[in-house]
Amino acid sequence: MEQPTPSAQIIPSVKILSIDGGGIRGIIPGVILAELEERVKQKTNNPQARLVDYFDLIAGTSTGGILTCMLLCPDEKDKNKAKYSAQNAVDLYFERGSKIFKPSFFRKGIFDEKYSAVELEKALKEFLGETKLSDLVRPCLITSYDIQNRRAFFFSKKGATNVHTDFLVRDLARATSAAPTFFEVANTFTLFGTPYPMIDGGVFANNPAMCALVEITKQTHSLSLRDIMILSLGTGKRVSASNSYTYSEAKDWGIIGWLRPLIDIMMSANSETTDYQVRKLFENTGFAENYIRFEPELANADNAMDNASPENMKALRQDAGKFITSKNDFLDSVVEKIISKKV
Repeated sequence: MEQPTPSAQIIPSVKILSIDGGGIRGIIPGVILAELEERVKQKTNNPQARLVDYFDLIAGTSTGGILTCMLLCPDEKDKNKAKYSAQNAVDLYFERGSKIFKPSFFRKGIFDEKYSAVELEKALKEFLGETKLSDLVRPCLITSYDIQNRRAFFFSKKGATNVHTDFLVRDLARATSAAPTFFEVANTFTLFGTPYPMIDGGVFANNPAMCALVEITKQTHSLSLRDIMILSLGTGKRVSASNSYTYSEAKDWGIIGWLRPLIDIMMSANSETTDYQVRKLFENTGFAENYIRFEPELANADNAMDNASPENMKALRQDAGKFITSKNDFLDSVVEKIISKKV
């Protein structure tokens, strides 16, 4: 669906950035974020500008949660300034992706997780260090699922008020991206030491836009959708039948046969349903232009969440680049809306 051009007549006072899950396909939103940040720098004539400075809440799931952590990590010298640019976040995928998703002869994804979490944890520790959730430079909402207490879990900077609700950012980044069958469960501890066994937030909110919208309205009850802008970034959609399943293929699948396809279907359907719900909310109240969803087509890249081959990572960058080129003028208008302030 073609996005409506943002109206100059409506300048929302609250702006939300939401980033989907999708494994290595996080390169797609990462490249788009880097492009938007460069345009913000140009339009504000501020080479030090950070895109996140213009948002009131950043929400992320799985790979989107890792991007959120990177973008909000504070600089050592100035705790109110983001350490990493959006381009730095993209570089992480290209530098570490093939190591994180390195196949192992001993891990087949049936009787064990497909990948060891060692390289992922090593990268998160290197880039996020000892940063705490309460240290992040902007409000955030990062999803995970607590399998012991059987409940959705939201890591929130606002909620990190003491050692019982605060976490190391590298640990929560590991938790939000602990995709079943890909990585083992993350045993996540509060700063006090309370353990929470966590898995990927994509099992219930692969697209966290609705969660973010509820969080914002919960905090400020007087807000209407006229006052809220959501920029929601997907991790790419398939345009071929390469990942579709036929009746003859699926009719005799047992538990093992359904396991991997079910995860893929569940996460894709979750993102699509959330997009439908949020879009309809804004359309039905007359503020459709305040909801912007970017979901580039995967024309060249593989849809798999774990194909981190150099060729596929390059293809993901190319698909993001094609989207940027095709939406050039629209991206400029989106940036204008991002940096505009309500008087």
